Amino acid sequence: MTKDKSNSMWGGRFEDKPSDIMTQINASIGVDQRMWRQDIAGSIAHCEMLIQQKIISEQDGQAILGGLEQVAGEIERGELVFSAELEDIHMNVESRLREIIGDAAGRLHTARSRNDQVATDFRMWVREACGSMVDTIEALQGTIETLRVKHARDIMPGFTHLQAAQPITLGLHLDAYAQMLSRDKSRFEDCAKRHNQSPLGSAALAGTPFPIDREYTAKKLGFDAPMPNTLDGVSARDFATEFLFTCAQSGLHLSRLAEEIILWATPQFAFITLSDQWSTGSSIMPQKKNPDAAELVRGKTGRLNGNLVQLMTVLKGLPLAYNKDLQEDKESVFDSYDTLMLCLQAMDGMLSSAKFNTANMLSAAEDGFTTATALADWLVMELDMPFRDAHHVTGAIVKMAEDKECKLHELDLAEMQGVEPRISDAIYKVLRVTP
Repeated sequence: MTKDKSNSMWGGRFEDKPSDIMTQINASIGVDQRMWRQDIAGSIAHCEMLIQQKIISEQDGQAILGGLEQVAGEIERGELVFSAELEDIHMNVESRLREIIGDAAGRLHTARSRNDQVATDFRMWVREACGSMVDTIEALQGTIETLRVKHARDIMPGFTHLQAAQPITLGLHLDAYAQMLSRDKSRFEDCAKRHNQSPLGSAALAGTPFPIDREYTAKKLGFDAPMPNTLDGVSARDFATEFLFTCAQSGLHLSRLAEEIILWATPQFAFITLSDQWSTGSSIMPQKKNPDAAELVRGKTGRLNGNLVQLMTVLKGLPLAYNKDLQEDKESVFDSYDTLMLCLQAMDGMLSSAKFNTANMLSAAEDGFTTATALADWLVMELDMPFRDAHHVTGAIVKMAEDKECKLHELDLAEMQGVEPRISDAIYKVLRVTP
């Protein structure tokens, strides 16, 4: 056997090195290097536990800890060049550690597998990502709350089927999105809490005969407890799919808001004017001011949805425990995090700098007979009319106004009494959009 031809990390079983294509398809360092902080934190906790349990010597353990701090500094400063031949962040860190401290580095992997190592790193990364999402959602909620208070009494038409339905306030409309974001926030919080158990100590799949202390490493890394089942520990990725679903759901909410901004920015609606900072022009039409930031938020929803489907498809047929397919679990998660974070920040920027054209909103609310439901309710409450009868009477009055091309409150009382004699001039209190 020619040892130098095989992979030095796992090559004792092999006589030849991987082909170039195998190296390319097997390497994940281009993606998982993003978890280097979590990987080193996990290695430090694992090393401290090995020292505490007297599985490795104090001398070797301290050398490892010092070397890991040096590796962290080199990565932070951009000095460490990652190698695809070393496959992933774990082997790249361990290889550099060996260069720094020598053979003692080989003791770090005692009682540990890359299977539980990567599962631990990834859970920590997703947990921190959930926290960042919560902070960013709260910032957008703050912007919406400011607008809600400012426009609490500004009238606009509420819509169903994109048809004017009833008069509402802009504050109420915006608050609907604040409520959606509140649920998104709680889902990220729940995701972080539900999956805050440590896989470390599961080893490859069946644990380890070494007298490790899983409670110690779990606490050290901020987990509530170790995962109780080692097979589940190395193979579970529902924390990732739940994170992806939560990103996709939040993206759907932002997309609905983006769609309304796009509609409202048209001359036909003219409900909102976006800042130049959040608009683009046309290369051929000088007059254009396009709501491209909103359109991109709407468009990126498909990307978030696709990332969820991608990982669910990878997971759907995997037997226990670890399979290399799971290497495909991170890219979609990282991409969804980046995408949603960008969309949340863009939406915050658009709303905080936008001008709402409340006069146009009020005018639109006065069209389309939006007080018709209030008229029907008045007939029920004041005349004790069955609602279905009131609905019919109101429809006839609306048809009268439509034929006369006037608003409901512009009808003469006598005209409405021709439909229902008991109607009094008190009806005008509910026919106008504004009190």
